[in-house]
Amino acid sequence: MTALPLDTTLIARAAGVKLLLTDCDGVLTDGSVYCSPDGEGMLRFSRRDGMGVARLRDAGIETGIVTREHSPIVAQRAKKLGITEMHHGAVDKRTVVEGIAAERGLSLEEIGFIGDDVNDLEVLQAVGFSAAPANAETSVRQAVHFVARRGGGRGAFRDVAEAILAARSAGIAPSDSDGPAIRLVPEPSRRWVTVGHRAIGDGEPVYVLAEIGINHNGSLDLAKKLIDGAVAAGCDAVKFQKRTPELCVPPEQRDLQRDTPWGRITYFEYRKKVEFNFAQYAELDRYARDRGIAWTASCWDEQAVDFIAAFDPPFFKIASATLTNLDLLRHLRKTGKPMMLSTGMSTMDEIDAAIEVLGRDRLLLAHATSTYPCPPRELNLRMIDTLASRYRGVPIGYSGHETGLATTYAAVALGASFLERHITLDRSLWGSDQAASVEIGGFMRLVRDVRAIEESIGDGVKRVYESEMGALRRLRGTPPARPAGQALVG
Repeated sequence: MTALPLDTTLIARAAGVKLLLTDCDGVLTDGSVYCSPDGEGMLRFSRRDGMGVARLRDAGIETGIVTREHSPIVAQRAKKLGITEMHHGAVDKRTVVEGIAAERGLSLEEIGFIGDDVNDLEVLQAVGFSAAPANAETSVRQAVHFVARRGGGRGAFRDVAEAILAARSAGIAPSDSDGPAIRLVPEPSRRWVTVGHRAIGDGEPVYVLAEIGINHNGSLDLAKKLIDGAVAAGCDAVKFQKRTPELCVPPEQRDLQRDTPWGRITYFEYRKKVEFNFAQYAELDRYARDRGIAWTASCWDEQAVDFIAAFDPPFFKIASATLTNLDLLRHLRKTGKPMMLSTGMSTMDEIDAAIEVLGRDRLLLAHATSTYPCPPRELNLRMIDTLASRYRGVPIGYSGHETGLATTYAAVALGASFLERHITLDRSLWGSDQAASVEIGGFMRLVRDVRAIEESIGDGVKRVYESEMGALRRLRGTPPARPAGQALVG
């Protein structure tokens, strides 16, 4: 249950809600359209939200949808959940909400509304209790009373429902106070960070990052194929590496000879050949956006940070090798972007120092061992729990360099909020990272199985499921008595 700070005015606003209305796209769904093989549009809903509707109904609070869209899928979903108000094509949402209030004999102070976009601002400012999902527009998040921990279509409605129920349980009577709005925020011990249109952390689906790195070997065509593979697998983002060779290659290493796909050349020449220029990154940026996948890069020097920042990535990745480069970390922090920090080949004191520079507000911390490939005995996955205990409030993930997928699944079971694995078309290709990478087919299995694992973990509350009733009647004869109000779970 979402914990609320003891601001009596705001808790009273939440406790006074008798009807909770919500926008659809971006709140009850994640705002995307998925197409089946026959071209039918599909929307992503959250089962958590369905339970939120049921819990509000049990508490005597009705729910409704007010949306600009016309969607039979939404109408069917609303009917299945028992949502009592359904208003399609609502261009002027405030007028629609005022009409609903008048028809039901309610004041606007007794209505809550969840919105995510600027076209919701007018109605959000009119109702007694306003809320937004974690990935709502910035201006909306800044205007509402409550910001959910989860994004649209991923449990935001349930978060708001639990906040209202928590306010009611606080026993504070509704108030007509027009005092200043102080934001209700999620429980501080919860770990989540908003990255682009996704929240990463407790209660969220695992964020899967496919590291292309330099596995493209300087080929724009190969980089695009790797993006395609990540999209096919269902990854949330891809990641490149960006260095300025003149700054990153030590003088004593520049003239060392190296066998490469371009023949035997100096290490400095090799480093230049695997770096994309601005025009090439612009093409990759366009390509990734067209394919609907986010991208970012780990930057090894300050000039590289400025280079990548021009493309407005949703976050920056910080490689384990640069964790102790505090000047680089300070430069990264100035971007204001969330940071995903890998902790390979680092001591706890070094990690502490890096976090002191970066701060915790927008930080994601990845456990890693910097061996390519890494033997299982050196993965030390229990560090996920160690980091979570030491850095409370920071989402903890896993950056893996092992062969195979089993240990990555273990990281998810141990609580990793996000995953990073290298992606390749063929592990036998030339390059230092290829052997520790996952091929496209493997990435498809990885994402599929991670989704199954996170669905199977559950919440630890014992239930008797509807699907068990046949076996229960057959094997026990009589269903067990239940306390009042305890229902079967379908």
